[in-house]
Amino acid sequence: MTDQRTMIVPEGLAGERVDAALARLFGLSRTRAADLAAGGSVSVDGTSVGKSHRVHGGELLEVALPSTATSPTLEVVAEPVPGMRVVHDDDDIVVVDKPVGVAAHPSVGWTGPNVLAGLKAAGYRISTSGASERQGIVSRLDVGTSGLMVVCKSEHGYSVLKRAFKERRVDKTYHTLVQGLPDPLVGTVDAPIGRHPGHDYKFAVMDSGKHAVTHYELIEAFRHASLLEVKLETGRTHQIRVHMAAIKHPCVGDPLYGADPVLAKRLGLERQWLHAMGLGFEHPATGEWVTFESTYPDDLEEALERLASGV
Repeated sequence: MTDQRTMIVPEGLAGERVDAALARLFGLSRTRAADLAAGGSVSVDGTSVGKSHRVHGGELLEVALPSTATSPTLEVVAEPVPGMRVVHDDDDIVVVDKPVGVAAHPSVGWTGPNVLAGLKAAGYRISTSGASERQGIVSRLDVGTSGLMVVCKSEHGYSVLKRAFKERRVDKTYHTLVQGLPDPLVGTVDAPIGRHPGHDYKFAVMDSGKHAVTHYELIEAFRHASLLEVKLETGRTHQIRVHMAAIKHPCVGDPLYGADPVLAKRLGLERQWLHAMGLGFEHPATGEWVTFESTYPDDLEEALERLASGV
């Protein structure tokens, strides 16, 4: 049995190879996407295609993934994650700075690196609370988003922090580069988010969605884009990306939500310019408010330098 996934190819991915488009749209690794295409599991507008086929905007892209019902139980297999930095470690929690291209935990269809596998390879003991493939995880970052993530090591830590995230008692700060200049320069997007009808792995503002609130403030304006600081009240999947697109200022480098691929190419970006900069919460053991900070990774820093130079 297979799990059929479908999505309309956004104009921003027009001209991309099928394996690259699959990797961007469905969260697959490039190798996994190529294998699926080679095995006849990928079609465009109803016709089976190979990995090198070029897609066009508006086409219906379909991929048959192994059904979750028949797939084996996901397990965390120790695997080092190059570039993942441990920011803080104690008996209850470990805070990591996650590189781009790394998932939070194992999932069906994803064969790339993940945070839990990296921690296991480094000898960290993680809480056994939660589903087997995401034990210790109380919040996640997208594969294409870099920055700070906390993973729980103790059962007590997991219980306390899971509740804190659910009750919105955690300070989550992001920086994102968006197209154009938002008006107003300081604002709030309060709009429900749900899964886009008929588009797997994509979300949208919709009346039937879940409550979502995003606060933003301009840090610096450039000729073609604006650097924003973003604070989240809620933690919906793709929340910042969806809300920025909804106000007509998509995250630079995010073609899934309408960003201009030409601008991304000029800036050397191969993913959305979005980074989890700061994390603050009451420590589950001491009750003391703790904060952690990150800096921009090289690709995001390079993009800002190109913008500042007038590219």
